[in-house]
Amino acid sequence: MFARLLIANRGEIACRVIRTARRLGIRTIAVYSDADADARHVRLADEARRIGPARARDSYLSAERLLEAAAAAGADAIHPGYGFLSENAEFAAACAARGIAFVGPPAAAIAAMGSKIAAKESMRRAGVPVLPGYQGEDQRLDRLHREALALGFPLIIKPSGGGGGKGMQIVREARELEAALAAARRLAGSAFADESLLIERYLAAPRHVEVQVLCDRHGNARHLGTRDCSVQRRHQKLIEEAPAPDIPPPVRERLHAAALTVARTVDYVSAGTVEFLVADGEFWFMEMNTRLQVEHGVTETIFGLDLVEWQLRIAAGEALTFAQDELAARGHAIEARVCAEDPAREFAPSAGMLERLRWPEERARLRVDAGFDAGDEVSSHYDSLLGKLIGSGEDRRAAIGTLIDALAEFRVVGVASNAGWLAAALATAEFGAGVPTTRFVAAHPALAAAEPVADPDELALAAAALAAGVDAPVTVDASPWEARDAFRVNLPPIQTQRLRTATDRHAVELCRDGAAWRVRGRFGERSVRFAPTSDARRLDAWIDGVRRRVDWARLGDRLFLWRGAERVEIAIEDPRRGAARATATEGELIARLPGTVVAVTVAVGEAVEAGATLLVVEAMKMEHAVRAPYAGVVRTVHFAVGARVTEGAVLVDLEPAVAPDSAGAPDPSGAPDPSSTPGA
Repeated sequence: MFARLLIANRGEIACRVIRTARRLGIRTIAVYSDADADARHVRLADEARRIGPARARDSYLSAERLLEAAAAAGADAIHPGYGFLSENAEFAAACAARGIAFVGPPAAAIAAMGSKIAAKESMRRAGVPVLPGYQGEDQRLDRLHREALALGFPLIIKPSGGGGGKGMQIVREARELEAALAAARRLAGSAFADESLLIERYLAAPRHVEVQVLCDRHGNARHLGTRDCSVQRRHQKLIEEAPAPDIPPPVRERLHAAALTVARTVDYVSAGTVEFLVADGEFWFMEMNTRLQVEHGVTETIFGLDLVEWQLRIAAGEALTFAQDELAARGHAIEARVCAEDPAREFAPSAGMLERLRWPEERARLRVDAGFDAGDEVSSHYDSLLGKLIGSGEDRRAAIGTLIDALAEFRVVGVASNAGWLAAALATAEFGAGVPTTRFVAAHPALAAAEPVADPDELALAAAALAAGVDAPVTVDASPWEARDAFRVNLPPIQTQRLRTATDRHAVELCRDGAAWRVRGRFGERSVRFAPTSDARRLDAWIDGVRRRVDWARLGDRLFLWRGAERVEIAIEDPRRGAARATATEGELIARLPGTVVAVTVAVGEAVEAGATLLVVEAMKMEHAVRAPYAGVVRTVHFAVGARVTEGAVLVDLEPAVAPDSAGAPDPSGAPDPSSTPGA
């Protein structure tokens, strides 16, 4: 076994690999960019080495810098994790040339699956079903255009060298084709340094089912059953489970056999995943991920195996010690990817300091794979995954319940998260029935239609908490000037809190009434009394005689309350600043995140319709089309292609054709468009 392991990755997967390596007595070496100098994986490793600036191409995607770090640290093996260089054949070959074990498949196997075009043709010859489409060597745009029209719509365009859903474009009619081909080629080139594209028939509502395989250097190949990964946004997975539900036994056996055929065809070694589309009792090969999958934990849970350990053992030359008939799945496991993103804004990624972060306690039937701790920063340079929660049980229903309970314990302040959406999705009748398809997110828009809005009790509780100063430090012998009882000479002790929710503004009056607060607003009147609590992050209150306990946090002028997994945000308004804020962004489109402008599609003086794409910004590994919130005339474009933009930067000045109604104006914030596609 290896003595020193360099982990050529970051975040959750780096932490995951460290956990197994430490159990095996292997010393771990982390690498970090300038953006990750204080990251969790750096703190967990036995040692850590800087590999460059924040930009991935100058750090985590730099094979030479990684190999230099490995040599300097005396590493005898490199684990690539997932993403970055994990499926880069040249990197695997370079490791071998330096005498460093690559914990993954040989370069030849990676190369065989690195091109979707070549892989699909190889699998077709091997007898594995593939979808009809075009995978030709002629990559001229006019040829791709003709082949797409001949195939018909809907169709999907994929980067040949890509994976993880990055760069895919769905085209439903001919007028969308030209722009989609251009976007796919641009993304393919920037993300994978390969502009080749393939086109294939698009199935409107298939299931995404995959098979985990494990192969050693001695000719042994095993499958570890199926996983269902159909719940996705932008072709990237949100919820995964094992085994895949509602697959007839004959189809399941054919899937297992096809996956092993794929692995054997390319002489595969290590852990890998073969992905299929499944519909109407049939399936078609999609791709093989020649690496560890994000969702590997659900397979580990039901089979009782550590796939990272077996990756290390296989890379060290060991043989698999179990036959296929000795592998038996027990129970069911479901994983939720907890991401820094805002479902109410089309799952736009979120970046910032994690002022508060609390993961649920790991316990029987619940596994927590965390990539961040409180105080860490979620960088705009990388993807939005914070960590994963894996719930298990004797059956699927029990696993769902475990996972919903775990999501209700998760707390984060500083970034948006999808925890509430995940819990709501798991609770839907469709998911409970075990029949989600890749259309699940689109078919349930209400789950992400709007931010949770405070109810009357929550508004009363928030106003009383602010008036009582429960967020202020407790002092001994406090001065009378520090009292918060709204004392006024010869006047009733009434004060006003001005609060704003996602849908309304509230002027809330409060008056001290003995040990309680009388709270009055448009929602009516409440009596609120706080009970002592040892946890400053929890409000324990009696509201009109009914006890209510909520977790809470304050960050600047925002107050957060939790309702299970849902986070309710209430803004604290200062009336002196309201007018200034109201006009600060009128007619301007603001960058939600730091990023890079990759396309500008309008010119100064151009008239645009509502919804027209103005420019495209790449941030957190995705492209975001910034669209006009209303019809108007472009007065200024502040950034050119290639420019770096900071969060809050004004991108475009747009003069309305007709002044939008103040009560119903669209949000002029440049929120990402639903057609946003994953980037590098």
